[in-house]
Amino acid sequence: MLLSVILLLASIVTAADGVPIQYEVKGKGEPGLVFIHCWSCDRTLWENQVAFFAKNHRVVTIDLPGHGKSGKGRTDWSMESYGEDVKRVVAKLGLKRVVLIGSSMGGPVALEAARRMPERVVAIVPVDTLQNVEQKMSAEQIEAMVTQIQADYKGQITQYANQYLFAPGTPAAVKERVLSQAVSMAPELGMPIIKAASRYDPIPTMRMIKAPIRTINSDLYPTNLEGNRKYAPQFDALIMKGVGHYPMLEDPVRFNELLAGILRDLRSTSATHRAKKSSSQ
Repeated sequence: MLLSVILLLASIVTAADGVPIQYEVKGKGEPGLVFIHCWSCDRTLWENQVAFFAKNHRVVTIDLPGHGKSGKGRTDWSMESYGEDVKRVVAKLGLKRVVLIGSSMGGPVALEAARRMPERVVAIVPVDTLQNVEQKMSAEQIEAMVTQIQADYKGQITQYANQYLFAPGTPAAVKERVLSQAVSMAPELGMPIIKAASRYDPIPTMRMIKAPIRTINSDLYPTNLEGNRKYAPQFDALIMKGVGHYPMLEDPVRFNELLAGILRDLRSTSATHRAKKSSSQ
């Protein structure tokens, strides 16, 4: 009993504003992989990745504040605040080299976390996000969207997901799962986070980041490589065809293969860099 309590306590870190952040750690090996979920989901979004990658990596999954088992008493729901949350988890675990993998809203969160700890982050893998960072909603468009959602929270969230987030081949079980989580999120939590995510501009942070950015995006919407590389020349994308907004759930085998390939490329690049550095000494 005492051991289980200790383990539970060990999986919580306190945010800068005092909100408890719950996370889970599996496996061993570098670089550590830190998985960041999207709006209304939780760390179980990555359940198909944890067992696969924990064989060779220390795998960390986080419940962002407002989600899962983390605290909900927060006023600043910005991507910057979430980035600080991720940094605190990484610092508590003492991870020296990490890859940040972020789904949808988790992509901007990963950018903000990387900006705060450039010495630790060796790569960022946004998932179905950052397709075109030059495409932004105006303040008027955001307010109109917010007003529309607030008028019929569950109905509008459901309509949006069915219209924009699912591919024809998205499994029914995946649709049911993510919709259930989305409509069950309290509006007083969901709406401020939607506003913050919609207002976020990734470009200034992308300009600062030197680590590789390798997205795994679906083909629901085109990824603007040329435009994105204006702000991060190291930006690249792998495209998963036939899936929607949740590739890690819709086709976990293919998703894991793509992510594993990114990690292999990172190791190869790192080894080449070390060899060149050694030969020049």
